[in-house]
Amino acid sequence: MKKNLLKGSLFTIGASLWWGVIGVFYFKFVSFASPLELTIHRTIWTALLLIITTSYYSKWSEFKKLIKKTQNLLILLLTGILISINWFTWLYAVSTNNLLDGSLGYYIFPILSVFFGIIFLKEPYNRNKIISVVLVILSFLYLLYQLKSIPWIGITVALTFSLYGLIRKKINVSSDIGLLVETLLMTPFAILLFYYLAINNLNIFSTSEPNLSFYLFWAGLMTLIPLFWYTKGFNLIGIGPASMIFFLTPTAQFVLGVLYYEEPLVLHKLISFIFIWIAVIVYLNELRKE
Repeated sequence: MKKNLLKGSLFTIGASLWWGVIGVFYFKFVSFASPLELTIHRTIWTALLLIITTSYYSKWSEFKKLIKKTQNLLILLLTGILISINWFTWLYAVSTNNLLDGSLGYYIFPILSVFFGIIFLKEPYNRNKIISVVLVILSFLYLLYQLKSIPWIGITVALTFSLYGLIRKKINVSSDIGLLVETLLMTPFAILLFYYLAINNLNIFSTSEPNLSFYLFWAGLMTLIPLFWYTKGFNLIGIGPASMIFFLTPTAQFVLGVLYYEEPLVLHKLISFIFIWIAVIVYLNELRKE
């Protein structure tokens, strides 16, 4: 039991820090390509690599069973759109030096998921969960009032990812096979968008730029490695501990944004983060009891 806890924790910590550190460095490095092109490559290369892993682990029977139902395909088409928007928004945040706004979104998405679970799935709730949700709402209202602008990056990141998780619960499917179907469904749109970029000379990926094209290929691995690690850790230690460890991701992004990339942290944004951190502490305390 202790061995599984240690192994699962290490996998989950590794995945969370990958998303929070390695992923940031990589996508910052390849930000010579537009967020749209990066989203295109992330979609296509992730699908290709998932085809390889599905063959390696002999999971095509699960894939075939899943796609037999039209309802499953419609649901995964919707979640595919949501995860694509999520990827694009976060990549935009990274490339435009708005990493703090991206981290804000990933801090609040688990709490927003709790809210959606209460509203749409009639999941049980208590005072602490309500306090967490209220603090998140107050944080955004404060930002809206003080900065006179909508923190759309954080809202979009949190909203798309929490809705993604909510809708995905309607299908009993492993993370990798679900993502394979999602990326395959998104690939035709990705190819059309890449064609649009190419005919307008807005693309980086091309035969004339083999080195840059090679760097973009790694977008798929940057997506899959932490996904497999987190799934492995999640299966070993359960949803509560895995969800607690996940907060390493936005914390690492926040620290990198402030200390390494020197993004401005104005007072009003810091106060908003303090609201969020209190909400996270309350939420983590609730997870600890489960």
